[in-house]
Formats: sequence, structure tokens, C-alpha cells
Amino acid sequence: MRNGRGAATKQRPQKFWGTTFRLFRYMKAWLPGIFVVLVFAVVSVILQIRTPKILGEATTELFKGVMKGTAELKAGIGIHSLPVNFDKIGHILLVVGIMYAGAALFGIVQQLIMSWISQKVVYRLRRDLKEKMQRLPISYYDTHSNGDLMSRMANDMDNIGGTLQQTLSQMVTSVLTFFGVLYMMLTISGWLTLVALISVPLSVLVVGIVAPKSQRFFASQQKNLGLLNNTVEETYAGHTVVKTFNREESTQTEFEEHNQKYYQSAWKAQFVSSLIFPLMNFVKNLDYLAVAVIGGIQVANGTVSLGNVQAFLQYTNQFSQPITQMANLTNTIQATIASAERIFDVLDESDMVETKTAEVPAETAPNGNVIEFDNVAFRYVENNPLIEDFNLKVKPGDMVAIVGPTGAGKTTIINLLERFYDVDSGQIRYRGQDTHAVGRTDLRRHFAMVLQDTWLFTGSIFDNIKYGREDATEDDVYAAAKAAHADTFIRQLPDGYDTILNEAATNISQGQRQLLTIARAFVADPDVLILDEATSSVDTRTEMLIQHAMQRLLAGRTSFVVAHRLSTIQNAENIVVMNHGHIVETGNHDSLLAANGFYADLYNSQFTGNDLA
Repeated sequence: MRNGRGAATKQRPQKFWGTTFRLFRYMKAWLPGIFVVLVFAVVSVILQIRTPKILGEATTELFKGVMKGTAELKAGIGIHSLPVNFDKIGHILLVVGIMYAGAALFGIVQQLIMSWISQKVVYRLRRDLKEKMQRLPISYYDTHSNGDLMSRMANDMDNIGGTLQQTLSQMVTSVLTFFGVLYMMLTISGWLTLVALISVPLSVLVVGIVAPKSQRFFASQQKNLGLLNNTVEETYAGHTVVKTFNREESTQTEFEEHNQKYYQSAWKAQFVSSLIFPLMNFVKNLDYLAVAVIGGIQVANGTVSLGNVQAFLQYTNQFSQPITQMANLTNTIQATIASAERIFDVLDESDMVETKTAEVPAETAPNGNVIEFDNVAFRYVENNPLIEDFNLKVKPGDMVAIVGPTGAGKTTIINLLERFYDVDSGQIRYRGQDTHAVGRTDLRRHFAMVLQDTWLFTGSIFDNIKYGREDATEDDVYAAAKAAHADTFIRQLPDGYDTILNEAATNISQGQRQLLTIARAFVADPDVLILDEATSSVDTRTEMLIQHAMQRLLAGRTSFVVAHRLSTIQNAENIVVMNHGHIVETGNHDSLLAANGFYADLYNSQFTGNDLA
């Protein structure tokens, strides 16, 4: 999870082995490539751990020549040069060079293959997650934040990709290096190996103490970084409000508090994590010193050759590296499996139940109703019914207005009509066909929505309007823009219909954004229109344009209008009145006023200056 943009907190997986095996099952298609990677890793490690001992033979050969020349000089034999077999030394050095080059080449190839495999795995995993998100019910999105879903799609995926690329081969390399170096050391000297092994418990002790503390400090650092990022993001997003209410000083104070907490946790995390390397070097140097002293004594006694001691000293340097790497990999693997677990949690969610068994009829039902609510009951939460035994008949071209105070649950009827949620009992029929028996995609082709919260994607104005119908022609788009009173302002823009809207379309006004959504609905040419009156935060002239465009859009169409201003829906054939999530009244304007109930109170309040809608 993320505490803020760019800050991913470390988690421990709840089902480590189950998630691990499941992640590996995603990799089964690339098992041959993984096998090749492991073989190359083995070969690379073997070449690297063999070279010190072979290089030691060159040192031994040189030492022999020097000692032989010294002995001949002492014996009075005149020599012009030391009797060193440089041909043999040159051959040894050539072999060592080839082995080092081979190890490097195998290492590069295995990284290339593993990079390709890891990105393929993440590509497939990301594709499956995106497809799953298309199948998730709306209730899932209502109960999960967008930021959390984005974090799973982006940050958790990147975490898995990076780990698969580096960790798998590194883990194999570390294990092989540890046991390979241990074996090579044993072939040289058992006593020196015992001396070298003294560093293992010391290294484990250092890693065991420092690594957990470092992890806790890093978690604190990421948490405070998230809070700091949230503060900055909120301040910049609402900078106008901050300045309007003269809150610059308090905002700066809040930033300083989070910045100070981040500084405190960050330097501790960096300091503690940096301790592990000098401490490991200290242990390694102690080991190196002990091996050098004891090895020197053994060389003097003739029990071990100088070249072998040189090789052993190189192995001593290599011996502690796998321990440090494995300690670091443990934390990385834990975080990665936690990321995989978060993704699999989404993949394991229940899909929307698709009940397609019938087609949408081509004509209106014989009884003349285009939409019918027949004894509909629905609840979001068990034992908390919102709609009970609701009945409504809608003729072609009728307007159904849904009114009520803010938070009354007006969107519930829209959710049921579009099958974002399915009814608990009863039926909603479109053209006489139960919508539960019709595929959602087929059903929604007959609907279009114009909401108060405009949604436009980053792209051209032309593409945003055409979004309502993929097969729309240029003439269809231009005609829709003219019908929505958007054509004039679009053509006045520097790039006209090719103008690129930025994120949230903030490079055009609120009213212009609303006109584009109306144009998009015109292009869709729906049978049923769902309309959320959206004339707030615009000037009077733009409001008149929007209202006129909406009237043209509504003409001759069956519509469901979520009404905020009751004066605009007095001619509606049906008015559904909601309060506290329940339908409290239904009827037309005159009958509801005559009933002198909740609707009458709402209507009268708007004309006495107290707008409760």
C-alpha cells in the first residue's frame, strides 16, 4: 500500500508459501528460459570460484622460481635471470582471463534472459489484473479507494518485476557461491577453513541485529514520506483556498512538522542501514588477518603453498558476500510476496454475475411501457432495506425526476437501472424484458449519462465527443457539438477539435466541459437518457446554454433526471421523492403538492430561500 505518491510501505505477506507458489505458476510458461538462467548462473559462479585457485598456481610457480634462483645463488651457481617458467605463468593468466570473461558473459546473458522473463510475467499479471477490474462489480469500487487500486496496478507490479529480474538469479548465485567457496577452501586447507568459518556466526549476528532495525526505520521513513507528499499535494491542489483564508502560515507549519519527522526517520534509516557494510567489512578483515597470519605460518612450515594462501585470502573476501546478500534478499522477497498477495486478492474477488439469456427487444412492450419497476426491493447492507415494493411505469418520452436532499440516495435508482447493482427481488423491465436476463453491455447500449461530475480523458476534443459511439463519423461529431452549443467555443480554440485536453480537462472551463459531455450524449443517440443537472459553478449565460442543450437532448427521449432545482422538473410525468435512502413519495408535481408531504416541503423551501435539495 501507499501512504502517498511514491511511498510504498513494506508489508509482510499473510500467505507466504501459497502466494509464492502461485507466483511461480505464472512463470511456468517460461520455465525453459528460467532453467537456462539457472544453468548460466551455475556456470558463472563455478568460473568465478575456480579462478582464485588457478591464479594461485601462477603465484606458486613464480615463488618456486624465485626460491630456486635464490638457492642457486647461495650455492654459487651463476644465473643471468631467475628460473621462472613465464610460459606456464602466461598460460595460467590466459586461462584466468578467459574464465573471468566467460563468467562476465554468462552473467550478462542470464540478466538479459531474466529481464525478458520478468517483464513478460509482469505484463501478463498486469493484463490479468486489468481484465479482472473490468469484471469487478461496482460495489468493489465503492468500497476501495482509487489510490489503492492504482498502487496495486503500478507500484506492486514494479516491485514484482524488479524482484523477479534480480532476486531469483542472485539468490541462486549467493547459495552456490557460499557452498562453492566453502568447498574450494576445504580443498586448500581444513585448518584455514575452520578459521574462516569463525566469521559466519559473527556475520549472521551483525545482519540479524542491524537488518531488522533498518527495516523498521525504513518503514517509518516511508510512512512519513507519504504524509509529507500528501501535505504537499493537498496544498498545491487547494492553493487558491489556502490563500483565500490566509492559511499560508499554518500550512507551512504543518509542512515543517511532517518534514522534520521525515528527516528524523530518514537519517536513522540511512545511518543504521549503512552500518551493515562497515561492520561486515570489519568481520571480514578480522577473518582476513587471521587467515593471513596462520597461512603465513603454514607456508613457512611448507604445509601449504604460497599460491594456495593467496587463493584462500581471495576466498575469504568472497565468503561473507553471500551472507549479506541473502539477508538483504529476505526483506526484498517478503515485500515482493506481499505485493503479489495484494494483486492476487483483487484477482480472487468475485466477478459480476453475468446472466445473459435474452436479447433486448427491438420494440416497446405491448403495454406501451418502455421501463417498468415491478415490486423492486434493494439494499446495500443486509437488514437495511432502501427500496421496498417499488413500482413505476414509464412510457416512451416520459421524464422521471428523482428528487431529495443531498445524500438521500438518488443515485440508487440509476445504479439499478444501469445494472451497476442488481435488485434483491422484483424486476426492472426494459421494453418488456427483465433487465437481469439481458447482458449489461447490450442493455447499456440503449442508455447514456450526462452527470454533474464531468469525466473527460486526456486526448483531443474530437475523440472525447466520439467516445459516445465508436462508429460515429466526423459529421456526426460536428452535428452533436452544434446541438450541444459547443461547436462555437471549440472552433475558437487554437487547435479546434484537435485541442488536447489535459488531465481533468482543466484547460477549458467547467461549463465547456459540461457542454462536451452533452455533445458526447448526442453522439450516442440513446433511447434512455440519465441526466444529473449540472449548472452549478457556471455563469448565467453558460447555464442557459447548458439548459437549452439539455432540453434539446431530452426532446423525444425517455429520461431519468436527478433534479436539484425542482423548478426544472415540474412537467415530469413521474417524480420519485427520496429521503434517507428510501423512496417516500411518487407522483407528478401537482399530486405531490396536493399531498402536502415531503416533496411539498422541499418545493416550498426552495422558494423561501432555503434550498434543501
